[in-house]
Amino acid sequence: MAEAGIAQMVGPVIVLLGSAVVAVPLFRRLGLGSVLGYFAGGLLVGPSVLGIFTEPSTILHISELGVVMFLFLIGVEMRPRKLWGMRGQIFGLGLGQVLLCMALLTGAGLLLGLDPVTAFIAGAGFVLSSTAVIMSVLQERGDIASAQGQQAVSILLLEDLMIVPLLAVVAFLGASGETQPGLLTVLVPLGAVALLIGAGVWLLDPFFALLARARTTEVLTAGALLVVLGSALLMQQAGLSMAMGAFLAGVLLSGSGYRHQIETDVEPFKGLLMGLFFLAVGMSLDLRAVAQDWVMILGLLVLYILVKSLGIFAVARLFGASPLQGLRRVSLFAQGGEFAFVLYAAAVSGGVIDAAENAIFSSVIILSMAVTPLVLLAADRWLAVEAPSMDGVEPVDCLKGRVLMIGFGRFGRFGQIASQMLLAQGVDVALIDNDPDRIREARRFGFTVYYGDGTRLDILRQSGAGTSDMVLVCVDDPKATDRIVGLVAEHFPSSRVLARSYDRGHSIRLRQMGVDFEIRETFESALAFGGAGLRSLGMTAFDVAEVEEDIRRRDIERLEAQAQGNLMSGRDSLHVEPRPEPLVTPRQRA
Repeated sequence: MAEAGIAQMVGPVIVLLGSAVVAVPLFRRLGLGSVLGYFAGGLLVGPSVLGIFTEPSTILHISELGVVMFLFLIGVEMRPRKLWGMRGQIFGLGLGQVLLCMALLTGAGLLLGLDPVTAFIAGAGFVLSSTAVIMSVLQERGDIASAQGQQAVSILLLEDLMIVPLLAVVAFLGASGETQPGLLTVLVPLGAVALLIGAGVWLLDPFFALLARARTTEVLTAGALLVVLGSALLMQQAGLSMAMGAFLAGVLLSGSGYRHQIETDVEPFKGLLMGLFFLAVGMSLDLRAVAQDWVMILGLLVLYILVKSLGIFAVARLFGASPLQGLRRVSLFAQGGEFAFVLYAAAVSGGVIDAAENAIFSSVIILSMAVTPLVLLAADRWLAVEAPSMDGVEPVDCLKGRVLMIGFGRFGRFGQIASQMLLAQGVDVALIDNDPDRIREARRFGFTVYYGDGTRLDILRQSGAGTSDMVLVCVDDPKATDRIVGLVAEHFPSSRVLARSYDRGHSIRLRQMGVDFEIRETFESALAFGGAGLRSLGMTAFDVAEVEEDIRRRDIERLEAQAQGNLMSGRDSLHVEPRPEPLVTPRQRA
C-alpha cells in the first residue's frame, strides 16, 4: 500500500520533469527561450490537451514559492542603503507607471463594453506585470545590476506593494459589508513589516551563528528555508505578497556574513520551483474557454497590450529614458502577471465579478505571459543597438598580471597615463577596456588592451582579479566605478583597490566603500595648473611645492571631515579669500 502511494506521487513528478526536459531544450534550440518552453510543456500535460493534470491551480500555488525564492535572492544582493537610494524610482517611476496604466486600461475596458467596476478590476489585474517572467529574463541577460535592470526591479517592487490597496478596493466594492476595509487593513501590514525588520536587525545573525555551531550543512539549509518561507508567510497573513516578505528578508540578510552560504543553499530550490511555476501557468490556460470567448479574449489581449505599452512608454520618457530604452521597457512590462490571479479570485469571492469573467480575464493574463518571450525576441531583433565592430579586438581570456587596470581610455587620458608609471618599471599589467575603438587605437601604438566589461563578475575573474595584487579602476563612469569596487571588495578581498573618482562626493563614497586609494580625476591637474600660475608670478619651484603640499593636506582633512559629517563639513580648511599672511613670501621678479 505504501509503495502504491509513493508510485502515485512519483508518477506526476516524472511527467512534470519529462515535459520540462523535452520542451525547454527544444524551445531554446528554436531560439524561443526557456519560459515559453515551460508554458508549452505545461499546456501539453494540462487539462486542455492530454489531461494528465486536472487541477493546475494546486500546482500553481505550490510553485509560487519559486517566485518567493527568486525575490529573496534579489533581496540578498540589495544592501539597505542601496534600496533606500532606489526610493525615488520605486515611488516615482513605479507609481507613475502603475497609476497611468491603470487609468488607461480601465478606459480600454469601458470601450469594449465592460461596466466601470469590472473594467477597473480587469485593468488593475493587467497592470501587475509578471515578476517571474521579467526577473527570469533579466537574470538570463545579466541585466539585473544595470541601470535599466534596477529600474525594472523598482517598478516590480511598487507593483508588489500595490496588492494591498487593490485588494482593499476589491473588498470595498464587494457585496458583503463585513469585508469592508478598516484601519486594520493598513495597520496590520505596517506592523508586519516593522516586525520583520526588527527580527532581521536583531535576531537573524545570532540565529545563523547558532546554526553554524552545529557544523552541519543541512541545518543551515533548513534555517535559510525557514527564514525565507517564514517571512513570506508573515507578509501573506498580513495582506502583503509572499514575494515582498521574501525580498525584505533577503535585504536584511544582505549584510550578513552568512549570505553566500544562504544563497548557495536557496538557489537550487529557486530554479526548480520557478520552472514548476511556468509549467503550472501553461496548465492553467483553458483552451475551451478561449475557444468559446475567443473574440472577447483576443480583443482584450491586443487592446490591453497596446494601451499598457503606451502608458509604459510615456512614463519612461517622462522619467528621462531614451526612446530605445522606453521601447525595451515596453517589451518587458507589456503583460499581466501572476498576482492578477489573486486579485481576480478576491473579486469573485466578493461578488465583484463572476466566474465567467474571471475565466476570460485569467486567460488574457496567461496568454499575455505566453507571448512575452515572442515580444522580447522581436524587440531583440528590431531594437538592437548596432554592435561596434570587433575587428582587431581580442576578448578577455584568462589574463594574468600583477596589476589589473580597468579602463585604459584614449591617449592622453587618465588610464593611459597612469599605466606609464607601472610599465616603465616593468610591472606586469593586464589592461581591459569596453570600447573597441579605444582598444584598436591603443594597438596602433603597441599596447595590448583586451575587450571586457569590468562591471561583470565573470569578466573580472577572466581578467585575473583573483590573482592580481592590485586593481586600478580608471573608468569615467561613477556608477560603473562603484559597481567594480563593490565586486572586487566582495569577491577578491586580497586585491588592493585604487580608484579614479568623478568628483568630491564620489571620493567620499569610495572611501566609505573601503578603497585603498582614490583620487579625483581633476585634482592633480588642477594643482599643477595653479602651481604654474604661482611660478608665473615669480615663486620658486620649492615654494610652489610647499603650497601644493599644504593644499593636499587641507583637502585630505576636509574629505575625512565630510566622510564623517556632510558636504558642508571641514569648510574651515578652505581658502575662500586672500590670507593676511601668505604661506610663503612670493619672490619678486627681477
